[in-house]
Amino acid sequence: MSKVLSVIASEDFQDKEYEDSKDAIEAAGHEVITTSTMNIATGKFGLEVEVDILLSDVDVDDFDAILFVGGPGSEEYFDDPTALNLAQDFYNAGKLTTAICAAPAILANAGVLDEKNATCWDGVSDILIDNGANYTGKSVEIDGLVITADGPMSASKFGMAISDNLN
Repeated sequence: MSKVLSVIASEDFQDKEYEDSKDAIEAAGHEVITTSTMNIATGKFGLEVEVDILLSDVDVDDFDAILFVGGPGSEEYFDDPTALNLAQDFYNAGKLTTAICAAPAILANAGVLDEKNATCWDGVSDILIDNGANYTGKSVEIDGLVITADGPMSASKFGMAISDNLN
């Protein structure tokens, strides 16, 4: 069983992306550990999540993959040094580095998407392109250790792609 770190914004993360990806990963027998900058995070549609670990306390060695959940709140991490370093550290450690909706902008800003095929919510596609990604517009895109998805309707498929690619 692998452990996946799900990173949600403290406010306004996308509820469906969080729940559906988590459900798909757990259905495949893996564990999802939730992190944020606050002990209680609130989704865009009111879902309240008690996080398992604060973002500042995460140790990359404890996890097999990282998943950044989108939604308007994910912008909190677009330029956040802790989040950007985590994306780089997971990727450099040869671990799955994943994001959905607006959150692939975090991976782009971390330099993880350079010369990678990637997708996202089209409202942030310019951030991916500006950081060297090949924006594909697909629902889910897998390029080596990087998995990206376009939004809530793809969240289950995204979670299954993560599960299928865990070692």
